[in-house]
Amino acid sequence: MNEANQAAPGRRYSALRELVLSRLREFYREPEAVFWVYGFPILMVVALGIAFRNKPVEQLPVDVQDGPQAAATQQALDQDTRLLVRVHDEATTLRRWRSGKTDLVVIPEAGPAVRYRVLHDPTRLESQLARSLVNERLRPQPAATEPPVIREEELQEPGSRYVDFLVPGLLGMGLMGGGLWGVGFVIVDMRIRKLLKRLLATPMKRGEFLAAIMISRLCFMVPEVLLMLGFAWLTFGVVLRGSLFALVFLVLLGAFAFAGIGLLVASRAKTMESVSGLMNLIMLPMWMLSGIFFSYERFPEVALPFIRLLPLTALNDALRAVMLEGQSLLDQWLRLAILTAWGAGSFVLALRWFRWQ
Repeated sequence: MNEANQAAPGRRYSALRELVLSRLREFYREPEAVFWVYGFPILMVVALGIAFRNKPVEQLPVDVQDGPQAAATQQALDQDTRLLVRVHDEATTLRRWRSGKTDLVVIPEAGPAVRYRVLHDPTRLESQLARSLVNERLRPQPAATEPPVIREEELQEPGSRYVDFLVPGLLGMGLMGGGLWGVGFVIVDMRIRKLLKRLLATPMKRGEFLAAIMISRLCFMVPEVLLMLGFAWLTFGVVLRGSLFALVFLVLLGAFAFAGIGLLVASRAKTMESVSGLMNLIMLPMWMLSGIFFSYERFPEVALPFIRLLPLTALNDALRAVMLEGQSLLDQWLRLAILTAWGAGSFVLALRWFRWQ
């Protein structure tokens, strides 16, 4: 009996209809596919909507360098609700400028006349808007007998540009992707091809196998990172203010942390679809929250403590502190502890839950 005769009475068989229905059933039976088609865009809109949400008054961060006239300057600028004014010492002000946490720097200068230095970046739209608002607030009033002198300076030195902020974020993102995909996909692929089952018959411990996967990934990551940094230095003049040893140590520690997470994700996954969905689910929050392309301080303050606990946030902050501010590893002890906890904890759990087939 042919397929046409097997169709229900009164219903004409259609190969096209049946093929379309079978494809729809296959799609809706895959939770990963449903998530990436429907859930992922919604999460992107929610996260980016929170970061760049419309506010009654958009506040631009402006730092005033501490000094005799700092309090008066802050009081004058606070009259504009569009400015978020903070007073910091010289070192903190410069560090915040280089890390992209402030859009403008105002330096009151002592002397017989009121003088200000306004440092801005002409390549950043927020910096130019803050410059306009600050000049309007500090501009002399018509009744002023001695108008203040405002001296504007363009600050585009290496370390304060957007590209200097971006490169450490891209470096951290690369370490995350390499650790998760480079480790997780390898293990799942070996499980699918029954290679893990063969290794089970060898005189080898589970910990030795997992450690070998992690160490081999670390060996690949260092040349990749050095190549990227060398290209950024030659092409864009990105500087390294800290020590090369500190940078290499952070790279190894970051690769270790994400390789451990990759091991944990792949410890039980049996298909490429499942491991792909899990890895993207882990990386998605860090792509949007960990300050790769913009400062995570745009998110509500109540969320910042949780964002700083993410491994990519800790890695990006540590990389920027070493590269842009010249800080030592001792200054980064909390971020190093977060990365170590993620890597070691993930490895221990992967060692416990790992299965060969």
